[in-house]
Amino acid sequence: MATPTHSAWPSPSPNTSPARSPADDCVHCGFCLPHCPTYVSWGEEPDSPRGRIDLFRALEDGRIAIDEAVVEHFDRCLGCMGCVSACPSGVRYDVIIEEARARVERDWSRPPAERLHRALVFALFPYPRRLRAAAALLFAWRAMGLQWIARRSGLLRLLSPRLAQLEALAPALSASDVRARLPERTPAVGPRRLRVGLLGGCVQRVFFPGVNAATVRVLSAEGCEVVVPAGQGCCGALSLHAGRDEEARRMARDLIARFEAAHVDVVAVNAAGCGSTMKSYGRLLAHDPAWASRAVEFSARVRDVSEVLASLAPIAPRRPVHARVAYHSSCHLGHAQGVEEPPRALLRAIPGLELLEVPHPEQCCGSAGVYNLFQAESANEIGRRKAEAVLATGADLLASPNPGCTLHIERFLRERGFQLRSAHPIEILDWSIRGVLPGGRGFGARAR
Repeated sequence: MATPTHSAWPSPSPNTSPARSPADDCVHCGFCLPHCPTYVSWGEEPDSPRGRIDLFRALEDGRIAIDEAVVEHFDRCLGCMGCVSACPSGVRYDVIIEEARARVERDWSRPPAERLHRALVFALFPYPRRLRAAAALLFAWRAMGLQWIARRSGLLRLLSPRLAQLEALAPALSASDVRARLPERTPAVGPRRLRVGLLGGCVQRVFFPGVNAATVRVLSAEGCEVVVPAGQGCCGALSLHAGRDEEARRMARDLIARFEAAHVDVVAVNAAGCGSTMKSYGRLLAHDPAWASRAVEFSARVRDVSEVLASLAPIAPRRPVHARVAYHSSCHLGHAQGVEEPPRALLRAIPGLELLEVPHPEQCCGSAGVYNLFQAESANEIGRRKAEAVLATGADLLASPNPGCTLHIERFLRERGFQLRSAHPIEILDWSIRGVLPGGRGFGARAR
């Protein structure tokens, strides 16, 4: 990794912004530093949370102008919110980095190649139908042996490093995965305890349909009627985290309207990044008179699926799953939502399962939405650290509550020669309730 530039570092100034900024709460204590993956990587102050806060303050105060170096430091932030959990002053770094990135997108013109790359990513990933078409092409790519040739030869890296980075994250899809669809309504088993609306997601719906299917089965088994509103699109998480806030607002309004029409008690989410964004719709739409109160009411009903299940006394029997399971704490579930215990409790309640903690759980895996597509070198360095930590547990199985994390960690486990099976915690619970373990290779298999 190249040494970060310093030209953007602001000089001290007595000038202050007339309106109070969330950055004003930072007291420069430094508690955030060891929790920031990019600071751990490089030890450079401008690539730490408090360093980026200083840059943000300097932009607000007019002490510096936005330039390539400033943009680079903001771009290098994963938005993992590890600093938020560590901060004793309650600094809302999530708000700061979102505002900083929105300003970058509004005021800075990126080089043409980068603009094209970003345009292609945001024209694909937030749109499930387009993703499904891409998934069909990926299935054909793998079925014809082209994936094996590309990865063995390294030819794709020579032709397009960006395309190679995207291809390296591609999961092994089956024909049934590509065709999978969710039922619009699934009745509760036994008396209905809740009417639950389920977010289908984008990446989750297309690349991990088994997670959605398991979520529906488990909720139904626990007495929940499950409704999947038709026509739902992206929640806006990828757009919001990249500074495309107007795009995120448009997606949020559409999603709110679709779930309002479904008349559900709670909205269950099984992708951590999506849940984090949906819980913040009240802030996202706070200045929209027509939607502000509706956004607040909607966000109040959003729950991670582990939170939904934690609120219900279990009624479905659990059967043994004999495995040593390492739990990866997704940043946008643990740090951003503060949901730490519910997914762990679900796993601990499964007979025969030994729950293991991954060392340094506060550290991001490097996926961070589409960070691994835009900041590949940094994401890969961080991903390799996380893969080493996972392997250090000696686990048979990795439990990951976010699809981006799963894809990213699996890539670096494969790089090390391991095909450690990964599953969402809800899938493991589904195995236990049904008494059926997945077929195929055993736990902890070494890649061939």
